[in-house]
Amino acid sequence: MSGQYTGSRILIVGGAGFVGSNLAHMLLGEDPQRLVIVDNLLSSDIANVPDDARVDFRFGPITDDRILHGLPGDLDFVFHLSCYHGNQSSIADPLADHDNNTLTSLKLFERLKDIKSLKKVVYAAAGCAVAEKTFDTAQATDEDAPVSLYHDSPYSISKLIGELYGNYYWMRHGLPLVKARFQNVYGPREVLGAGRWRGTPHTVWRNVTPTFIWKSLNGEALPLDNGGNASRDFIFVEDMARGLMCAGARGEPGEVYNLASGVETTIRELAEIINAETGNTTPVDLRPARDWDRSGKRFGSTEKSREKIGFAAQVPVREGIARTVAWTRDNRDLIERCIRQHDRFMAAS
Repeated sequence: MSGQYTGSRILIVGGAGFVGSNLAHMLLGEDPQRLVIVDNLLSSDIANVPDDARVDFRFGPITDDRILHGLPGDLDFVFHLSCYHGNQSSIADPLADHDNNTLTSLKLFERLKDIKSLKKVVYAAAGCAVAEKTFDTAQATDEDAPVSLYHDSPYSISKLIGELYGNYYWMRHGLPLVKARFQNVYGPREVLGAGRWRGTPHTVWRNVTPTFIWKSLNGEALPLDNGGNASRDFIFVEDMARGLMCAGARGEPGEVYNLASGVETTIRELAEIINAETGNTTPVDLRPARDWDRSGKRFGSTEKSREKIGFAAQVPVREGIARTVAWTRDNRDLIERCIRQHDRFMAAS
């Protein structure tokens, strides 16, 4: 980043989470003056927070007025990554999704509008919320793709509302907000079961990649909804962290950028790559489509982010999976501890 973050005062909301913690470790390599992390550990684990004298960890939700008013008034950069993870949990409890996905953005932006030292605020938006819903041939989703008013989950809705509030605070108050639309991020520090029970087994079984890796390492059949026909744009978490830093350093306030690999991978292909890496020979488990999910096939366009903020993903899926499998093997104890804390809830669900 050519020293963009050196000596800076940075806030990461959701910095103990999967993406946030990887971003925190990468930012510390830029030698910031101070890195404030706010996280309520709802879906994350304290083990992800870097042990570094420059890190100021504050436990609690960003909607807490005490935390909001206690934020430093001289921040240079803010990365807003907190959310109510993910689609299934939001379907099970839309009100909790509102409290942790919509209200978080509104209250944070309202507080940040008064901090005049800000150079950039980067909001983690969701590429799935604007992607075309198709099971035919997928086309790369551009940043200016039309937005539907019909969505599969409250999570998707709330992520769009965050963009709308960001646009408002940029137009009305000059908040230097940049929207970074995530694709399907995977990689180290995504801890299955981290945090508190959120009403469904997806508290444990989160995104497809860590779930598949864990089951594959344990010799289980990987479940393929709709035969694994759906496709996604899988981007390694270190690439995502670099993309967020590019958005903060070079993004134009008011603009939106895809953080994507630009490569379409079917879920069946993902399962085959993971089983090959772990040596799992158990046949996959072919299942019907989930009743709520009509997202089909999708991947993101990379042209604008490459041209405007100089970001391009570097880690191919096979390399990223190999690195994630290795991290999972090295952190089995942590993952097992987080999964076990939900045993009684899983048994009752």
